[in-house]
Amino acid sequence: MRPVMKNPMLKSMKIGFIGAGNMTQALVKGLVEASEIKANHIFVSNRTEGKLLKLSEQYQVQTRSHNQQIISECDVIILAVKPQDFSAALEGLSGQFSDNQIVISLAAGIPFDSLEKQIPTGRLVRLMPNTPSLISRGVIGFICLDETDDFVTSLMEDLFGSLGYVLQVDTEDQFDALMVSCSSGTGFIFEMMMYWQDWIEERGFTSEIARKMTIETFLGAAMLAAQSTGIEIEELQSRVASKKGVTAAGLNSMRELEIERTLRISFEKSAMRAQEISKSQK
Repeated sequence: MRPVMKNPMLKSMKIGFIGAGNMTQALVKGLVEASEIKANHIFVSNRTEGKLLKLSEQYQVQTRSHNQQIISECDVIILAVKPQDFSAALEGLSGQFSDNQIVISLAAGIPFDSLEKQIPTGRLVRLMPNTPSLISRGVIGFICLDETDDFVTSLMEDLFGSLGYVLQVDTEDQFDALMVSCSSGTGFIFEMMMYWQDWIEERGFTSEIARKMTIETFLGAAMLAAQSTGIEIEELQSRVASKKGVTAAGLNSMRELEIERTLRISFEKSAMRAQEISKSQK
C-alpha cells in the first residue's frame, strides 16, 4: 500500500466529524491507525450519545454535543450525515465556516451548487468512501470544487490513503458513477453473494461452510484479477470456461437471461435516485 500522511501540517490539524455513523467509524479507524493524526485531534458530534461513547472508548477521540463546536474547533470538517438529514445538521450554522476551512461532504446526491447555498465559505470537497474502507480495501473517490487547489487534493490522499484506493474525479457525473459502482456496488455484490450461498446450502452444505465457499470464491477471483497485471478480465474468464464445458453452460444461461441488462438497470436506478436527491436539494 502507498505511503500515507506525508503532509507535515497534518500533525497539527484538527479533524472534525458531524455524524458518527458507519462511514465516520471507518474513517476514524483509518485516521487513528495511520498514526499520523493524534486521537485527541479528532472530534466527533452526533445527535445521540451512544455512538459517540463507542468512538471515544475505542479510539480515544474527542466528542462534542453540538455541531457548532466541531465547526469552531476544527480545520477540516467532514459532514458525515445522510442526505435527508443534511439541512437539519447545518441549520443555523451556514455562516460559521471560515474561508480556509476544508469542508468535506459525504452526503450522496447533494451537488456543489446545493452545498454552496448552505456553506457559502470554505473549501468544498465531495467524498465517497465505501464500506470496505473498514478493512483498508476501500475505493475513496473525491472531487474538489476548486480543482486547482493542490493543497486540498494532496490532503485527500494523505488523509484517506490508509483506507484503500483514493481517486480524484473531474466531474460530478463521474463522481455519481463512482458512487453507484463502488459504494452502492458493494451492496450489489453482497446481494449476489447471498444468492450464491443459498444455492450451495440447498445442495446440503451447512450455512457456515456455504458462506466460506462463497466468500473464498469471490475473494479468490478478485485477487486473481488484481494480481494478473496486463490480463483483461475477459481473458481470465476464458481460461475458466472451455467450449461446451460446465462453466460455459452456466455462462450461456446467464447471457440468455440478460444478466448484464439486469445489472445495468440496477446501476441506472441508483443513478436516477441520486439525481432525485440532487433535485430535492435545489
